[in-house]
Amino acid sequence: MSIPVVDFGSCSLDVDDISRVDLHELSTEFKNAFTQVGFVFLENTGITQEEVKSVMDASLRFFRQPDHLKQPFRRNTFPNCIVHGWLPLGSERVDIEKPEDIKEAFNMTSINPSIKWSSLEGFQESQTTFYYRCKELSLRILRVIAHSLDVDPEVFLSAHCHLDTDQNLTTLRSLYYPPVNSRLAKEGQLRCGQHSDYGSMTLLFQDSQGLQVRRRSGEFIMVPCIPGAVLVNIADMMQRWTSDRFVSAVHKVELPMADDSSTRQSLAFFLMPDDDAMISCVDGSNKYPPIRAGDYYAERLAHIYVDKDS
Repeated sequence: MSIPVVDFGSCSLDVDDISRVDLHELSTEFKNAFTQVGFVFLENTGITQEEVKSVMDASLRFFRQPDHLKQPFRRNTFPNCIVHGWLPLGSERVDIEKPEDIKEAFNMTSINPSIKWSSLEGFQESQTTFYYRCKELSLRILRVIAHSLDVDPEVFLSAHCHLDTDQNLTTLRSLYYPPVNSRLAKEGQLRCGQHSDYGSMTLLFQDSQGLQVRRRSGEFIMVPCIPGAVLVNIADMMQRWTSDRFVSAVHKVELPMADDSSTRQSLAFFLMPDDDAMISCVDGSNKYPPIRAGDYYAERLAHIYVDKDS
């Protein structure tokens, strides 16, 4: 099955209310996508391609600086939020059985005023503005997800009430995949190793193909690039929350072809429940025991960094 494309216009950031008929139709499409594939493309969300390009352009200017100019903003240099900041090339390995990923990233996880930002024109402003746009879109998507599961939206919304504070690890990640000579890569090395995401869900904006998603059959399929569309996928916490009703699909970013010297950029908004949120199965079952979200994150994040002091 390919990844479904759904029109989100009736619930976009440009509208105030959604009719019960539209909500029912969206919920049905969400249920089909998230139980069978785990991914869905949303069109007409209210977030424009121009907004995405603005953030990517500012991020690219940051990444193309010499490393010594990015070093002061490196991850783990901010005591109030160790996830926030720049990750150099090769500092992360999301598939712990494979070599380090060939990518560079900047995590915007904290809005704390004590956080230092690069003085690069437009960088902080574009990141912050886009974070809030993704936050609002995510909350709307959560409402539709709740309706598709026939549960009170507050079950999900109340567990995400500390977004943009140091009590929540929701992250806007700008990703840059530089040109790579595939012939010189280590055995098994990818631009981003195969993995599933950790939190509630992810919003992904990409400028080119490269991402592959694993079907339930085990086969990987190439994800198309649809300008203006947001790719949404269920993450591990939501799969646990829904007692495996919704699927958190494994995905990866392959190396380019041997003669392909192009770059790739993407923006990923990783929506996480609040650190202190207790996550229990929404169907009332005991398939998974309740778990504190922050404890779950700590366990998952402990294994991915190549340089523990980075």
